[in-house]
This record gives sequence, C-alpha cells and structure tokens, in this order.
Amino acid sequence: MSDMSAAETPARDIPPLVLEHRVLRSLLGAWALAACSPEEAAAVDAHLGECAACAEEAPRLRAAVELLQRPDSLDLKPSLRTRVLADCLQRRPPRIPVPEWAAPYDAETARLDALLQDIGDAEWHAPVRLRWFAAGETASRRTTVAGAVAHLLVVDGLVAVALGLPDPLGEIPAAAPGPASRTEAYWRASHLPPTRAVRAPWRAQSHDLVRTASFTGGSAGGLPVSYGDWALPLHDALLDRAFECWVHAEDIAEAVSYPYDPPAPGHLHRMIDLAARLLPEVLAARRRSAPAGPPPGGRRHLVAAGAPGRSLKLEIEGAGGGEWLIPLDSPAAVGSAEHEVAHVVLDGVEFCRLAAGRVRPEEAAAGQTGDRAAIRDVLCAAAGLSRL
Repeated sequence: MSDMSAAETPARDIPPLVLEHRVLRSLLGAWALAACSPEEAAAVDAHLGECAACAEEAPRLRAAVELLQRPDSLDLKPSLRTRVLADCLQRRPPRIPVPEWAAPYDAETARLDALLQDIGDAEWHAPVRLRWFAAGETASRRTTVAGAVAHLLVVDGLVAVALGLPDPLGEIPAAAPGPASRTEAYWRASHLPPTRAVRAPWRAQSHDLVRTASFTGGSAGGLPVSYGDWALPLHDALLDRAFECWVHAEDIAEAVSYPYDPPAPGHLHRMIDLAARLLPEVLAARRRSAPAGPPPGGRRHLVAAGAPGRSLKLEIEGAGGGEWLIPLDSPAAVGSAEHEVAHVVLDGVEFCRLAAGRVRPEEAAAGQTGDRAAIRDVLCAAAGLSRL
C-alpha cells in the first residue's frame, strides 16, 4: 500500500467535509482559484452537484480567474466596443440613440480617454510632435501629450459653438477663427504648460457634443460648422473630429510607448469616404493657388456641372476599404468609370496617414497606373487635407 501523504491523495478519494451552504458558497472564490484544501475542494465539488445557484456561479468565477491570469495583452480591439454596443442595442434600444454619423467620434474619444486614463502624471509632459503637409513640405509643431489634448479640445470647440455649447476658448482672442489660430491662442494663454487637468474638460465636451447631436434626433446633421476659411456639415465635421482624434491618439500613444490600433473597419470606411469626397475641392483649390503655367494634374477639360469628366479611380484595400471615382477637372463634375484616366491602389491605414500628413505623397506605397500627373496631383491633394 502506498504511503502517499494526505496532500497528494486524489480528491476523489477524500471524503467530503460536511459544511453549511453559506460556508460552501464563501469557498467558491477560493475553489475557482484552486486555493482550497483537498477536503474543501471535495466538499465544494459535491455541493455543486446539488445546489443550482452555486453551480451557476462557479463557472463565472472560473472564467473571471482565466481573464485575470491571461498571459497576453488585455488591450481591447477597437471593433470589440462596436460589437458589444451593437449587441446591447439589439437587446435594448436606447431611448435617445446616437446618430450613425456621430458614432465614430463617440468611439474614438472613448478610446483616447481610456489611453489617457492609463498614463502617469509625468507622461502628460512627454514630447509630442504634431505634423501636417503644407505648401509641398512637411510642417510640424512641438507640444506635449497635454498640449495635444488641449488642441483637440479647442478644435472640437468649433463644433460645440455650432451646436450652441460653450466655447472652450472662452474670452481668449484668436488671430483667426481656424483650428491653428485657436490652438496657438490657447497655448499662449496658458500661464503654465497644460497638465492632465485638461482631460476633464476635453472629455466633458466630447460627451456634450454626442449628447447634443443625439437629442436633435439626427436632424442637425446638415448644420454648418465653420472652420474659418471653409465649413463642413455637422455629420462630416464630427467625422473629421473622429479622424483627428485617432491621429493624435496615435501621436500620444507613440510618445508614451503604448500600442494603438486603427478604428473599427466601419468607422474607418466613413473617414476614408469623407476624405475621398473632399478631394475634388482640394484639387480645385490647388489649381487656383498654382502659379501661372500648366495647372497641377495636367491640362484641364471644361466639364459642365453634373456631367461626367476625367476621373481617377481610388481603390482602398484592407479594413474600411472601397472604391471611389475622383473627378479631376471640377468639383461639380461627376466621377465616371468611362472617363477613367488613372488608377491608384492604397492600403486604408496608409491612405489615412497620407491624409493626416504622416506620409509624404512620394512615399505613399501606392499601386499606380495611368496619367502620372493626375496621380501626383491627387496624392498631393490627399496630403493637403492635413493641418495643425
């Protein structure tokens, strides 16, 4: 007969203890952690075969323990929040739903806020370089993590003003009404460098923007939001703000050495679609500002408003991808497959980084066929969407 110690005896050979229900229920946590003695574990095992309430609780505790002990990262994928919310809303629709066009902004501000919650006090002063593409060159502005959040606060304030909410700039005078001037004015007016204290007003404002848009029932989507020299309807302005929130969240994540994923595919597609829809206007602006001589993109063809004209096919691969026909000769023209003169293929995230000024046009990893001048013009126009 073996001289195996009691601690090594298999649980099935140990007679269960006789314990009260309240005691056995209190042991469930230790049982899930495998921290019970063999006698206690045997008692709990026997009890689970008899008590439905404890038998229902035990698997949940075991599942929680597995999550706590996972060796891989607990960072959640951007699509998980979207899937969870969609499932919840199918079960219980919200009394006041968030408009679809506001959902990307809601998601991106929530993701950035989760990142900001995890960083320490010192990391709020980590250097961040904001970059954009202007006049054919890469421009940049040095700030900190807190300064980048302050930038988001005051530019989101343009949407707040359009919705009748308080302007975070307050009484601070800006040289011009655009994003860059507002940001510089806010930074200059700060007696001390921004700290983590900027997180609270930024987050409160983002909640107010989504809440106010939701209370309109989605009917305010066409409300114009002025950026100074140009304007966007509210549904596009919140997409623009979602895009910039993601871009600067990546800047912040890079500064504090934190991984950060692109937006959920559906939201990324909306951002790419906005950029594609803005390209004809940017192309026209490039031509107006060009010096005398051949216009950018080669010779223009006169096209009547609403008529098909020369077009570039923009094909975006990967998450959020799709195809867009970009009219080349006039913003009022209609993109036409029959009049296609060039074809560009880009990865979705690569295209967004081009539009954010993080990739120069000549560095974009693009598949290109057709009119080289038109391709160069469209890639430069995409980079020209970026700004401080």
